[in-house]
Order: sequence, then C-alpha cells, then structure tokens
Amino acid sequence: MKYINANNALPKQLLVEIQKYVQGQLIYIPNTEGTRKKWGENSGSREYIKYRNEKICEEFTTGLTIDQLSEKYCLSVYSIQKIVYSKKRR
Repeated sequence: MKYINANNALPKQLLVEIQKYVQGQLIYIPNTEGTRKKWGENSGSREYIKYRNEKICEEFTTGLTIDQLSEKYCLSVYSIQKIVYSKKRR
C-alpha cells in the first residue's frame, strides 16, 4: 500500500475536518464496496492458476496419472487431487 500525503490528495476544507479527529497519525481509507479486487487480479496470478488447473484437468483426462502431474507441476499429490476432483470443474 502506497503512502499518500493528505495535503496533496485532499481538499483543504476536508483535511481540516479530518484533523479534528486524527492528527499526525496514519489513517486507512478503504475502497468503496464492490470496488475491491480479488486476490491475484492485479498481478495476473489468478488467471495463471486458472489456466494451470485447466491444463492439469485436461492432462488428467487424457491419461496422465496424479503422480505424474504432481511431479510435472511441482505440486503435492493432494493438491493435484483437489484440482482434478473439484466439483467446480465438473
């Protein structure tokens, strides 16, 4: 999270009003409801994992074993099982 100086970001009148409650301290102002992004949306990690999991399921249905997939993708056998047997994917 990036620090922004309130003098540069807020109108003077609003800054004076906020200073009545908080002076010289850090204050967190959350995003409005519905604008918060989910984990991995900014970095692309979410899309990468979705793509990887789809490939794992595809390779499982074409005959690769769970052990082979575990080694190929450097994931535990349990993780591969969760991916290929997930009800979301059916």
